[in-house]
Amino acid sequence: MSALSRSSAHGARSTRSAPARFDFDLTQPDPIPEVGITRAIELMRSGRLFRYTEFDGEHGNDAADLEVRFAELVGRRYAVAVNSGGGAIFTALRACGVQPGDRVLLNGYTLAPVPGAIHHAGAEPVLVEITEDLTIDLADLRRKAEASGARTLLLSHMRGHVADLDAVAALCDELGVDLIEDCAHTLGADWAGRATGTFGRAGCFSAQTFKHLNSGEGGFLVTDDDEVAARAILHSGSYMLYEQHRARPPMSVFEPLRGQVANYSLRMTALAAALIEPQLDLLAERVERMNRLYRELELLVGDIPFVQLCRRPAEEGYVGSSFQFALPGVPPEQIATVVQIAGEYGLPVKWFGEPIMRGFTSRPAQWEYIGPDQELPRTEGILATLCDLRVPPSMQLQHCRVAADIIRFAVEEATGPA
Repeated sequence: MSALSRSSAHGARSTRSAPARFDFDLTQPDPIPEVGITRAIELMRSGRLFRYTEFDGEHGNDAADLEVRFAELVGRRYAVAVNSGGGAIFTALRACGVQPGDRVLLNGYTLAPVPGAIHHAGAEPVLVEITEDLTIDLADLRRKAEASGARTLLLSHMRGHVADLDAVAALCDELGVDLIEDCAHTLGADWAGRATGTFGRAGCFSAQTFKHLNSGEGGFLVTDDDEVAARAILHSGSYMLYEQHRARPPMSVFEPLRGQVANYSLRMTALAAALIEPQLDLLAERVERMNRLYRELELLVGDIPFVQLCRRPAEEGYVGSSFQFALPGVPPEQIATVVQIAGEYGLPVKWFGEPIMRGFTSRPAQWEYIGPDQELPRTEGILATLCDLRVPPSMQLQHCRVAADIIRFAVEEATGPA
């Protein structure tokens, strides 16, 4: 009888001593810089928290100032700050011309707010398979684009895994498909030296607490397209005060759009902008810290029996804000035991193969609103064995060692001796 077919007798077989308990909270973000806290307090004392003013020079426009800096950081002409990453994606879809009833291509490995943004726009997601490297399958993308007639690809760089963006962009150009990038997990990442978020018509970023910038909730849309930027600003809730945006196209671009573009009231608040702005200076150092932690986990977890890690192409300048490992060939009940044992030792391992949606984690088969006719057998097979660990910049190298010890112990306990 093989090791994988033995029934688990949790706690009875391992010849290794029990690991130390994981005593770090993986949801712990870096503190907000004091200058951001000070500015937020100033705003609260002023009471002027709304996103625009009707009087020139009345007070600073924190969101507009932040947009200028964010556009420069990413390397795009325009940026629009909104209230969430999902709001940025929805705004990008509408600003790029997606209408109710349209079809939008989407890779099957993503988080629920991404297909949710397509649904919010009244469009229909067309799911595309992924590869074992957790990136979009270009052959399936071609098939689905040609079969569906979809003219937009919403490409999710899920958990920081960046596809060959040169190849994706070239295929989209060939097929006449607009590319919108979901970069919630790739701020600071690149493909062959070019930043994510700059390959398509629009790129979308997140400033949720668990991302690279922390405002609690917030998002950005970046673009070089004059009309997309103007539409996004109007959609975000500028009323007729769009001149107060600083990272915007010329005023003449707005004039023919004024009465055509609906106001969705998605604009980022001054408070959120005040908290984010000083964090831009810390981004490069945060990325370096997360990548150091990610590489340590790779070394420590990569040789555990039954564990498979993702291949990272040389062209991918990734940001390791989370760590994925697969357990191919391990039965679901034993993967569930791995997760259970890790949790008993204080390590919160997420599993995409969970039979029900849990926390932030879900997969395409569980998004019932999409409809039952969009099966992704390869993607579902990959996600069935995929586990996930958050890697916050506040984590330390010693935490990686304890986490790896727990994962090794849990896998050995769940699968039995080799």
